[in-house]
Amino acid sequence: MFRNSGGTGPLPGRLWHGFTLGADDILVEKSAPSAFFPGRCPLPERLQERGIDTVLITGTVTNVCCESSARDACTLGYRVIMIADANANATGRDCDHNATLRTIYRSFGDVRPTAEVLARLLAMIEEQTPA
Repeated sequence: MFRNSGGTGPLPGRLWHGFTLGADDILVEKSAPSAFFPGRCPLPERLQERGIDTVLITGTVTNVCCESSARDACTLGYRVIMIADANANATGRDCDHNATLRTIYRSFGDVRPTAEVLARLLAMIEEQTPA
């Protein structure tokens, strides 16, 4: 149902016009609800090649693809951070969105708001930047 909702053609052309791709950015396409389900998306391999151990989960349907990806990422050993206000509640029910956030927080990862995650990322960048 959602397969072509973002359009067809090369992945860069299917992104929202406001996104700017960096030279180190990677794009992958998934063919299952989870971006981490073995054999359905090359994302885990691409992250492993880069030594990435933490993933930030955002998306359109919190209790379907986002939750599936978070669970599978955790199972594969990634540190999972679900960005609470960057997951859309396309189901239309706040109770479904909130139930998923509670489940992730209890069992599969952390749940944080965008502002807090951005502040932590900026602090990490500042720590790594020579004075």
